[in-house]
Amino acid sequence: MSSTVSPLAPTDVPEMPAIAGVKLATAAAGIRYKGRTDVLLAIMEKGTTVAGVFTRSKCPSAPVEWCRAKLGRGQARALVVNSGNANAFTGKTGRQSTALTASIAAKAVGCQPGDIYLASTGVIGEPLDATKFDGVLDDLAAKTAPEGWMDAARAIMTTDTFPKVATATVKLGKAKVTINGMAKGAGMIAPDMATMLSFVFTDAPISAGALQSLLKAGVEDSFNAVTIDGDTSTSDTLLAFATGAAAAHGAPKISRASDPRLKAFVKAFHAVLANLAEQVARDGEGARKLVEISVEGAVSKASARRIAMSIANSPLVKTAIAGEDANWGRVVMAVGKAGEPANRDKLSIAFNGIRVAQRGARDPSYDEAEVSNAMKQPKIAIKVALGLGKGRDRVLTCDLTKEYVAINGDYRS
Repeated sequence: MSSTVSPLAPTDVPEMPAIAGVKLATAAAGIRYKGRTDVLLAIMEKGTTVAGVFTRSKCPSAPVEWCRAKLGRGQARALVVNSGNANAFTGKTGRQSTALTASIAAKAVGCQPGDIYLASTGVIGEPLDATKFDGVLDDLAAKTAPEGWMDAARAIMTTDTFPKVATATVKLGKAKVTINGMAKGAGMIAPDMATMLSFVFTDAPISAGALQSLLKAGVEDSFNAVTIDGDTSTSDTLLAFATGAAAAHGAPKISRASDPRLKAFVKAFHAVLANLAEQVARDGEGARKLVEISVEGAVSKASARRIAMSIANSPLVKTAIAGEDANWGRVVMAVGKAGEPANRDKLSIAFNGIRVAQRGARDPSYDEAEVSNAMKQPKIAIKVALGLGKGRDRVLTCDLTKEYVAINGDYRS
C-alpha cells in the first residue's frame, strides 16, 4: 500500500450503501504489514448464493483451489480475505492453512467450513500462519456491521494506492436492489478467468447458477479486458454473493440468467465490474497515464482482442507513452507480432483522435508538435483500424514508468 495516491485515482468516490444480509469488519492481524488492517471478514445471511471465476494459472494459490472445490455447493455464509501473503506455492502447508482458516471462521460465524470462502493476496511462496486468525475472527464476527465498505476495500490492498469500490441501485421487478463491489490490484495484472481480487455483493434473489452465468459473461469485457504488465496472478479471484434479502420487498426470485426481468440488473452488474476494472488500470504500479486501446476492422472480436492485448502488453509501447512520445512505429510492431490477420497497407493508427498513420505509411498531415501535445494528457486513446472485417474490441492498460521497476525490484525485501 503506497503512501502516494495515483494521479489517475477517481476524484468521485461513491457513498457505499448497506446491503441487506451483508455485514463487514476488518482487523490488523500482523500477517505481513505493521500498523494497518490486513484481514476482512464479511458475513452473509443464510440462503446467500455464490458464484466465482478464478485464475486459469496452472500454479493457483491454495485459497483459489479451496473456493473452486466449494463453489458447487452454491451457498456461502462468510468471506475471509487477507493481504500480505498470497498463500500460493506453499504446498501441503498452504492447504492446511486454508482448512484451518475456514475452520476458525466457521466456528466464529456459526456455520460449516464449506460455506466459508477464502482469498489471499501478497507475497508468493511464503507459508501463511493461519493461527494468526485465531481470536481475530471471533472478534471480527462480534463487531461486523452493514457499514465499512471503504475500510473493507482498504484492508485487502497490497501495492494499491487507493481503495477501489463501486455501487449501483436498480429495479428488479418492482423492488429496488443494490450491487456493491470492491477490488484490489495494481501489479501482476492480466486477469485470465492480477494479484487481483474482487468481491461483488447484492441483495437480489438470484440462484447460484444464474449468478454464475452473469459473472462469467460480465468478466469478459471488464476484468479480462485489463492488463497492467501481462502477468496473470496465481491468486485471481472474483466472487459474487447474492443474499436474496430483497425478496422480502417484492423482488422476484430469479433462477435463469436469461430471465427478461434481469435486463436492468445485468446492465448495472456489468457496469460495476467495468468500473472496478478501470480503477485497477488507473492504479497500475507507477502509472501516470490511463491507456485505452481500441481495435476495429479485425476479422473477429477475438482477433481484435488479441491485437489490442499485444499493444497493451508491449513494454516498448508503454514506455513510449510514459515518455509522452507518440511512437506509433511501436504500435505497428505490436500489431504485426500479434499473430493475427493484419495487412500493413490497410492499417491506420490514431493517438487521442489524431491520425498518425494510414495505408501503411505516416499520415500526410502528420504534425509532430500537435501529437506531442496530445501525449501530455493523463488519458491516452490509441485507435487501430485494420480494414479487414467487422471485429472490434477495447482493452485498458497504463504506461510503464521507472516507478514500476522500483516497486517490483524490492517487493519481497
